[in-house]
Amino acid sequence: MNIRHYSMILMVLMAFSCQDDATKREAEKQKDIKKKEAVFTVINNAWNFPERPLNPQTQALISNWGEWRLFLTDLHQKPKSSISAFKQKSIILAKRANDLNNNIPPKFSKPEIKARIAALVSKVRSLDLYINLQDIPAEKIPVLVAEINTEILSLTSQMEEIIIVEQIPLEQGESDMIKMLDTSRAIPSSKPQHNIYKQIN
Repeated sequence: MNIRHYSMILMVLMAFSCQDDATKREAEKQKDIKKKEAVFTVINNAWNFPERPLNPQTQALISNWGEWRLFLTDLHQKPKSSISAFKQKSIILAKRANDLNNNIPPKFSKPEIKARIAALVSKVRSLDLYINLQDIPAEKIPVLVAEINTEILSLTSQMEEIIIVEQIPLEQGESDMIKMLDTSRAIPSSKPQHNIYKQIN
């Protein structure tokens, strides 16, 4: 009789334990859903990359720069459905940003432009890194989005500055001065180098 009594108590305790575990699991599940919803809201609100109009000369020069066009196209197509969509988009953007080093228009293939591309690539890679973590640090996403916008502005402003500087007419004699300063145009000296020791002797 005692064994049967203990068995019934044990069964009741096990039933309560299973019910308690299920309740805990459901609570954890709901907590995780709410956290993901909060992260999605932060990312969705922060994901804002406004288009910046360029002057016609700059626009004409970059019109055939396919890598830049693809980067901007993907940048301005905002994901809508889920965190997973944002994760996938950040992977694509990191690749597009890295491709910007290819086929840079000759007029813009300068150290100052390449340095700004490198800075932009770094920020886009950081966004990709953080947004693809298992536990996304949501507070970092708005900061990175703002920094990417700053780097894009810096890059396009530098492009426009190059165009503006080239359109400024040279002053009289400035062209000759630039040629004189160009070391690649220097004529190598044909004078024989005398040995100092021979001169002494």
